[in-house]
Amino acid sequence: MTVASNVKTTLASLKSAQASLETFALSTQNQEAKKMFEQAAKTTQSVVDQVSGRIQQLENEEPQYKGF
Repeated sequence: MTVASNVKTTLASLKSAQASLETFALSTQNQEAKKMFEQAAKTTQSVVDQVSGRIQQLENEEPQYKGF
């Protein structure tokens, strides 16, 4: 597996984790837990943004990885 495909797989996993955290936040009645899940989802979004930027950088440096 190439670095680009590993990074893209990681991005997909991060997006899945973020969706799960958002779902947990919506489904809980406990306000403390809701805030914790919402904060974790925001933190995960920040990481998703950073990894997405890295993927764009990889694709610009190595065009053959575009679309994988």
